[in-house]
Amino acid sequence: MTQKYSTFRKLDSHKMKLAYILNLVDTIKGFGKIATFGLLLLASLNSFAQSPQISAGIDSTSIKIGEQIKYQISVETDSTALVVFPEGATFNPLEVVESLSTDTSRIENRFRLLKEYYLTQFDSGSYTIPQQRVLINERAFLTDSFQVEVADVVVDTTKQKMFPIKPAMEVPSGFEIPNWIWWILGILILAGLAFFFIRRKKKRDAAIKQLPPYERALFELEQLDKSHLLENRQTKEYYSKLTEAVRRYIEDEVHLRAMESTTSELIHFLELKKQTGELKLSEQTITDLQVILQRADLAKFANTKPDIITAKSDRSKIEHVIIDTKAAIPEPTEEELLKDEEYRQLQLKKRKKKKIITASLIGLLLVFIIGTILVNTKGYDYIVDFFGGNPTKELLDGEWIQSEYGDPSVSIITPRVLKRGEIDMPNEAKEMLVGNETFIDGMLEEELYVVLSTVNFEKDVKFELNTAVEGVYANLEKKGAKNIITKDEEYSTLEGVKGVKVFGTLEMEIPKKDRSINKKYIILNFAVNGGFQQITVIYNEQDTYADEIANRIINSVEFEKPTN
Repeated sequence: MTQKYSTFRKLDSHKMKLAYILNLVDTIKGFGKIATFGLLLLASLNSFAQSPQISAGIDSTSIKIGEQIKYQISVETDSTALVVFPEGATFNPLEVVESLSTDTSRIENRFRLLKEYYLTQFDSGSYTIPQQRVLINERAFLTDSFQVEVADVVVDTTKQKMFPIKPAMEVPSGFEIPNWIWWILGILILAGLAFFFIRRKKKRDAAIKQLPPYERALFELEQLDKSHLLENRQTKEYYSKLTEAVRRYIEDEVHLRAMESTTSELIHFLELKKQTGELKLSEQTITDLQVILQRADLAKFANTKPDIITAKSDRSKIEHVIIDTKAAIPEPTEEELLKDEEYRQLQLKKRKKKKIITASLIGLLLVFIIGTILVNTKGYDYIVDFFGGNPTKELLDGEWIQSEYGDPSVSIITPRVLKRGEIDMPNEAKEMLVGNETFIDGMLEEELYVVLSTVNFEKDVKFELNTAVEGVYANLEKKGAKNIITKDEEYSTLEGVKGVKVFGTLEMEIPKKDRSINKKYIILNFAVNGGFQQITVIYNEQDTYADEIANRIINSVEFEKPTN
């Protein structure tokens, strides 16, 4: 019995060991499965970590009419990935008020890109912001859609103050000249007309005065005949003009103070001249003149009114007095003639000087009027540029040149021909190139600086356009720029060639002038026909003409179509 029992005990022990071994094997197999699962899980997590992560969100799900929603798209991806965010009417039925520039931050070896939009809607209701399509390395990813409620703005008419309806008002179309300019023009026109008639009268009087004394006296008598003073019974005025004509003639020809002398004094002076032989007048002529002058004195001071027949007779006698006096005056000597000629030349010079002064004043007045109108219509800068000259305006208005540069060739229109130049390039970069060409116009410190560069790579070189865009900032700093503000966006030529536009402002030191100038810059980057093309335009920030030149240059870029 004891032996059997011992045998059974041994058999049970072997069975237990075998069962233990089998359990151990099963346990090891279980651990193997867990390890395999863990490895697969780690691999999937690692793969998930390397794939782009996209999220989107809005700051509010309900707004009032006209309020704005901030919509954000966040992308976390590799630093080499090309990310294209949605633009345009992709947010319909909501409207895009503003699309902000992309904010980029680094997280270890990855980039986090944040794009913000401001959306609004001007009709109440419930709206759905559709899924937005984000391209990452030409692969499309969709964001979530969002529901937005737009509520009416409630107006309490019991508390809102009411106002009467305003009358209709005419809306001015375009630019209008201020009313004060029309007032000034009206006043100037009236002043001009008054000046014209006054000047005309003065010229007529001056022309009469320029007549020789004899002709002028006869002309004044003719004007007296046309005055109709006798027919209107204006005897006093008639005799005043009649005696004034003969007195002025005697003063100018006989050189007596006839205008200021009394009748008796004038007759006495004439008689003295006759006695000395300086004036060969007859007694009858002197007597007739004395009688007429005395009658004129009575008409002027005693209010006597001679009849018309007597007045006309006196007019004829005065004419004979003038004729007889001219005949009685001896011929002037050569010395007297020279003095008269000198006097006439002096008077002629005075008249010319007066004309020059008058013309100058009128010219200044016209310049002021035209300048005022141009300043109000064109602006002050236009006047300064028109008269003082502006280099960039001359370039803009000049003849532009279209030409092809580099290989692969780039066609561009510029105000001046670009000249072949060189740019600094590291030796490592040169080893990857088949060839490069650079064409330049102007200098950085000048009003306009244009550079066009083309590069051809080796066949095994893979060129990323983003690499060149990222290097723009460093290149500008290398050229001496500071305080650089850089923005970039996709760009497409008129023919549909895609590229990247980098633009912004910078501050450039000018050593020669010991100061700095604020400038704008536009840089187009393309990877066309197996090469790299870059067009750079840098110009003064405040120069509107240079701004127009830069946009015209940029919009003219074209590329040679690749041959099949």
